[in-house]
Amino acid sequence: MRLAASFAAAALALSAPAAAQQSAERPPVQPIRASKIVLVGDSTVAVQGGWGPSFCARHVTSFLACVNLARGGRSSYNYRAEGSWDIALAEMRRRPWEQVYVLIQFGHNDQPGKPGRSTELATEFPANLKRYVAEARAAGAIPVLVTPLTRRQFKDGTLIRDLEPWAEATRRVAAETGAPLVDLHARSTAAVQAMGAAAATRFAQRPPSPTVWAAAATGTTIDANGGAVPAPAAANAAAEPMGQAKLSFDYTHIGPEGADFFAGQVVEELARAVPALRRNLIP
Repeated sequence: MRLAASFAAAALALSAPAAAQQSAERPPVQPIRASKIVLVGDSTVAVQGGWGPSFCARHVTSFLACVNLARGGRSSYNYRAEGSWDIALAEMRRRPWEQVYVLIQFGHNDQPGKPGRSTELATEFPANLKRYVAEARAAGAIPVLVTPLTRRQFKDGTLIRDLEPWAEATRRVAAETGAPLVDLHARSTAAVQAMGAAAATRFAQRPPSPTVWAAAATGTTIDANGGAVPAPAAANAAAEPMGQAKLSFDYTHIGPEGADFFAGQVVEELARAVPALRRNLIP
């Protein structure tokens, strides 16, 4: 016992100078400065079917935490009504983050034809967005508005831009509130129009059937099940249901390739809109 204690004391005496020397050689540790991004929106942002997973996994550094709280089937109305916005607000607490940013994208489920979700475009939709902006700021976060991702339906070679009114409403709210704007709708519509209907089918969660692809090759998309050109409101309500998640071919949701492509557009626009984030965004 005495011999063991003696050896321990000797070892401690020998290690103390080495530890002191090592401590003297180390520079002072600088506290890190980390921020957070919270994603809020519908299925075109969400973990399944949206650009959010690629954005969080591939486009932010380890100094920018990324939390995807977007949910399929949600509009600017029911995202708040069900309590999802309360969860997002809890994620916006500043401490210990240097800054928290919240990206907000709605529009798809605010369109007519979606009972319990649709909102009135002229007044209700912009009022909802303004309230999100105000409450995010009150929570200490920086809100960034995102115009809705385009759908990929075509008629005679021309992209059907049925979400443009909601994109324009979002732009107006950004201008009126001074919130940074990521104009994903403008970027995505230009890119999808340029590639054409057939090439754009590759962005879906599942490959199209031969019949659907053949129609797209003519410049006009048809119903995902092979039917006639769909009426946008009815077809898109069916493609964006509330409830059980699914993987299928449609012209709204995106798989991994589409997520990578459109997340890249979000990153480019976000770096321009919020220069302070640029150092922690990966192109």
